[in-house]
Amino acid sequence: MVVDDHPMWRGGIVHDLAESPYEVVAEAGDGAQALRLAAAARPELVVLDLHLPDLRGVEVISGLIAANPDIRILILSASGEHQDVLDAVKAGATGYLLKSASAAEFREALDRTALGDPVFTPGLAGLVLGEYRRLATRSASAKPSPEAPELTQRETEVLRFVASGLSYRQIAQRLTLSHRTVQNHVQNTLNKLQLHNRVELARYAISRGLDETE
Repeated sequence: MVVDDHPMWRGGIVHDLAESPYEVVAEAGDGAQALRLAAAARPELVVLDLHLPDLRGVEVISGLIAANPDIRILILSASGEHQDVLDAVKAGATGYLLKSASAAEFREALDRTALGDPVFTPGLAGLVLGEYRRLATRSASAKPSPEAPELTQRETEVLRFVASGLSYRQIAQRLTLSHRTVQNHVQNTLNKLQLHNRVELARYAISRGLDETE
């Protein structure tokens, strides 16, 4: 589903996707319409403009995830404001790309987002990782950490790379594994730790000091 309040921009994205493997099941020009259409069309992936005329982007993200926790959301926005990026990620967006990105960058970001692999415009990844560290440190100091479930050595290796901000593809290359195997390890770790997404997983790993290079 493509959500943008500018018809020409929205139409351009839909046109670009016409010859891709993706099927555009719905288009929306505002947040309320996006939530309504998503409930009927059940999209697996959403390209979402952050600034809509009615609802705030974080409200749309939260509404989409509440209806479908497995949905992937790629923010495509003209805003590179740090607060906008952090608010979107904390609300559950999978990735954040500026509208200044090239068509090739957009397609790559879409492919990675579809796989659940966080992707950010260059320069924003470090910002998000820094916020993970700040939140993890604050959580760790606020209350003692309960005893962690036991992870396998491979799950711990993957978790360490997740905490370092690497993509699934980069982790797969480092460990000589397939992309699918890395995804399976991440999902198993989420289940063991009773976490819901990679944002929470990265915060957990950083709170355990797993972002520090051995």
